[in-house]
Amino acid sequence: MPLLTRIRGPRDLDRLSLEELDQLAEEIRTFLVDAVSKTGGHLGPNLGVVELTIALHRVFHSPKDKVLWDTGHQSYVHKLLTGRQDFSRLKMKGGLSGYPSQAESEHDVIENSHASTVLGWADGIAKANQLLERDSHVVAVIGDGALTGGMAWEALNNIADAKDRPLVIVVNDNERSYAPTIGGLANHLATLRTTDGYERFLARTKEVLERTPVVGKPLYETLHGAKKGLKDFIAPQGMFEDLGLKYVGPIDGHDIEALESALARAKRFGGPVIVHCLTEKGRGYQPALQDEADRFHAVGKIHPDTGLPIATSGADWTSVFGDEMVKLGKERKDVVAITAAMLQPVGLDKFAKAFPDRVYDVGIAEQHGAVSAAGLAHAGVHPVFAVYATFLNRAFDQVLMDVALHKCGVTFVLDRAGVTGTDGASHNGMWDMSILQVVPGLRLAAPRDADQVRAQLREAVEVDDAPTVVRFSKGAVGPAVPAVGRVGGMDVLREPGTDRPDVLLVSVGALAPMCLEIADLLDKQGISTTVVDPRWVKPVDEAMAPLAERHRVVVTVEDNSRVGGVGSAVAQALRDAGVDVPLRDFGIPPRFLDHASRAEVMAEIGLTAPDIARQVTGLVSRLDGRFERAAGEVDSVQPARD
Repeated sequence: MPLLTRIRGPRDLDRLSLEELDQLAEEIRTFLVDAVSKTGGHLGPNLGVVELTIALHRVFHSPKDKVLWDTGHQSYVHKLLTGRQDFSRLKMKGGLSGYPSQAESEHDVIENSHASTVLGWADGIAKANQLLERDSHVVAVIGDGALTGGMAWEALNNIADAKDRPLVIVVNDNERSYAPTIGGLANHLATLRTTDGYERFLARTKEVLERTPVVGKPLYETLHGAKKGLKDFIAPQGMFEDLGLKYVGPIDGHDIEALESALARAKRFGGPVIVHCLTEKGRGYQPALQDEADRFHAVGKIHPDTGLPIATSGADWTSVFGDEMVKLGKERKDVVAITAAMLQPVGLDKFAKAFPDRVYDVGIAEQHGAVSAAGLAHAGVHPVFAVYATFLNRAFDQVLMDVALHKCGVTFVLDRAGVTGTDGASHNGMWDMSILQVVPGLRLAAPRDADQVRAQLREAVEVDDAPTVVRFSKGAVGPAVPAVGRVGGMDVLREPGTDRPDVLLVSVGALAPMCLEIADLLDKQGISTTVVDPRWVKPVDEAMAPLAERHRVVVTVEDNSRVGGVGSAVAQALRDAGVDVPLRDFGIPPRFLDHASRAEVMAEIGLTAPDIARQVTGLVSRLDGRFERAAGEVDSVQPARD
């Protein structure tokens, strides 16, 4: 009987011998490759933390002891050891989340899968434990990539302030976030990896000197007293110990016995301790180890034997942007690129290969990336900062106060905008068009197809006195959606064929095909519709109000929160212009969305062509009823606001 099937909770690990634990580790790797190859998911990171997760659950007693993960994409092994072994619908509707989930298990705490937050969580829980006199422990597992985030160091500064507050920080050091980790911290950790270690040196020295008559013990005490300088020379972990943090390591992250010993010592210490573990991302799976780009950080459905994708799709939004960046780079020497530890996922790998001196990876530090971009722009170049839409939230203050206030020509390119689906609540890019509406001077483009990505990126980098934003969706980009005309700066995608059409349908970004489908459905109900793509949704085009005035109803459709989004901006623009036309805005409701496919999420929230067409038909019908009731009373009546 496989050992894994006998594990229903962490305490089942206590009955296993070291040999059985090694066997269990191999079974887990086999399980992960087989399961994740069928569904897609984060494979490489989880293959790297198998032994570490086993050791954590042997030494600490979850859920009494809190084991926190940053980021949660490496929590699959944790799920397996806490009773969740049905991975058949991983990241699918009704199946396991790809991250920790409080709804799934009492062993899960942090659902937010944005990096560098775990130490702040751990600090708060440890403070509460101390205040409430609990005897439980807090363990924060953080990758070396996440340590490049400024929030991690803000937390470390606070954690180190309390020498008697138990808190174990496990640094999962695999030299990578997505791609290899860069920067000064990465160099420091590399030094620690390749140094024999102060503690082992001191132990050997003590053994020798204790056998030396007369001078041995005094000499050892002198050396031990001078430990600061000696440590920096032998093993430069002084950076951590200068903060007041006890340092243990480096530890082989695939040696369960060594891990348990180190973690047990840290548990007994009674104060903040860093346990530095060296792991190998993708361990045990040759296709992952041979993938130099990101060691199979995240994969779609693959052949388990070869690691090759089962199906290939056409060009995606990210690659369209990446290819155009290379063309821009050849034409303009002042164009530079910035990424926050995600060079390949945001499509900048080709630019980096073509122009290695013009791309800057700031680590998982979006705030610093935005401020650095402001400095670059001030100094005479045009930075393009490519980042997932959901991660721009982390740098809002910097976009507002450093880039916009200083009128810096910085272009932010937001990948994975709108509903992304399978990665769950924290990865949906559904807030960017709302939070950016309040930034003075900022201009925001939402391309509807690949041609518009290319065109609007070029328009964005021409702006040198304000921030610009270009946002697009996840996955394959569909066929081009041609314009049949233009009003102001807006593309007309469908003309109504009548002088007094019923509906002005404002289509935002990638939802253009769906909006055209809505118009077709309305046409079958005898409702004439104009479909326009604003292209630049902020500021609202000056031609919007007079165009709206020629219609009976205005409908906006966006892949963004309804609260404060494009619909709200259009409504405000119409009010300011004195245009009293009913407006109905369709978008994402203000709630956190469970993981499922994009299509399933869109259907659940009613953001589909049939749902919207049905509601718009009802709205127009109600307006018709009002007109009929009022016909005998007045010559003309402005429709009431819906």
